[in-house]
Amino acid sequence: MIKTKSKGDLIIISGTTCAGKGTVIKKLLSNHNDIVLSISYTSRPKRDSEIDGIDYYFVSEEEFEKKIKNNEFLEYAKVQYKAYYGTPKREVLQQLEKGKDVILEIDVQGAKQIKKLYPETILIFIMAPSMNEVKRRIKLRGDENNEQILARFKVAYNEINEINNYNYVVVNDDLDDAVKKVEAILISEKLRVDRIEEASVENEEEIIHEFLINKKFKNEKNY
Repeated sequence: MIKTKSKGDLIIISGTTCAGKGTVIKKLLSNHNDIVLSISYTSRPKRDSEIDGIDYYFVSEEEFEKKIKNNEFLEYAKVQYKAYYGTPKREVLQQLEKGKDVILEIDVQGAKQIKKLYPETILIFIMAPSMNEVKRRIKLRGDENNEQILARFKVAYNEINEINNYNYVVVNDDLDDAVKKVEAILISEKLRVDRIEEASVENEEEIIHEFLINKKFKNEKNY
């Protein structure tokens, strides 16, 4: 009786450094076959542990700039080490038309770009419980010096100042709990009234039938 829009949802998940957003996303993908992760393009060199088409689509800077001219990205930016990163437009829109929910794991600047183009995008910000916890997680990695850690903190504070641009904030102090909260957000978004395409009873006979049953029930109840 209620028909909802079959098109998938565009979901942006951002977060501060060491907030665990990547782990939350992996858990979501393993729990739901109808959710996919958009694979970004980048012009930076591929690391030995990375797989082209799985971690990123690795292209040259010239190829990336050609794609920019051809308007092939939903959003893009030139970030660390002067490398390009971008979200492919065609692949994302195709998945949405198939009814798949698409997650974009991007930063706050990319989120702003996409929100302007697609206001219906669901924006979720993942945070660590505290900056002390962020510091602890960075130290556990053991691959950064104090200067690099300080730089990460500065970026994290700037990102936190942008959370008003998001629809939801989830604190990742427990992975399973954080995943459940994100799942609850996605379920509630599916139940929004503005997603209803059509609401009606099947035919006039059904209306009459329901009326007669209710009337009979009320009469029998009086005896």
